[in-house]
Amino acid sequence: MALGNGVLVHGPSAWACAVRTDDGELKVVARRKRFSAASVDSPLLSGVARIAEVFALLPQVKRALPEAQLPMERPRVLASMLGSAFVLRGIRASTMRPLARELATAALSIAPAALALRGGELAAYHGAEHVSIGSYEHGEARPKEHERCGSHLVGPILLTTAIGNFAAERAPASIRPAARVAYALGAIGASVEIFGWMTRNADHPLSRALAKPGHELQHRLGTQDPTPAQLEVAEAALQACLQLEKTEPETAAR
Repeated sequence: MALGNGVLVHGPSAWACAVRTDDGELKVVARRKRFSAASVDSPLLSGVARIAEVFALLPQVKRALPEAQLPMERPRVLASMLGSAFVLRGIRASTMRPLARELATAALSIAPAALALRGGELAAYHGAEHVSIGSYEHGEARPKEHERCGSHLVGPILLTTAIGNFAAERAPASIRPAARVAYALGAIGASVEIFGWMTRNADHPLSRALAKPGHELQHRLGTQDPTPAQLEVAEAALQACLQLEKTEPETAAR
């Protein structure tokens, strides 16, 4: 995950965060995970667990490294989240056709994430994250786009969320709120599973079609070419995470 002033890298059992402070200092912190989604084997739960794992990390990161600038801390992102929620309520109360309404609400739900990437250094650190991880994985210099970037979840999420909301609208009024929650969790789990299939079948026509929205978001808005200083931060986070992953828990505790 790219931050406003650095990069957070996490593996199966450990995470590391590196940031560039306002005075130019490079600070790195690495820790063991308290909860690992890698231990969840159920296809119905693994996707939700992976999303929950990331959000569970953020408070730990902030406590260990207070200088880390999380994307959702920016006032414009919070304002976008509130604005999107207000507009979503209006769309749901409109007379739009059901399928068009659900596609519109699904698309609007990613607006805060898109806004978070505008301004500041977040997009450049996103590019630095991709360059460092991609180069490590492929053993050669890689560009600022990465084939497993979370932006590629956009296509599956738009599709599964629209289908889930459409189905929830047809549930009896008495259980509709619960149905929306259940379908939303199902959409997240299904999207992560679809994303996994896409990475294993990158050349499949359906995979390319589902990846297209996320690739365009990543290429045109989500990433910028990093500076050497930003790339140094990303490399520091990656190496710290890899080092902890290679260390036995008992040794790391000592």
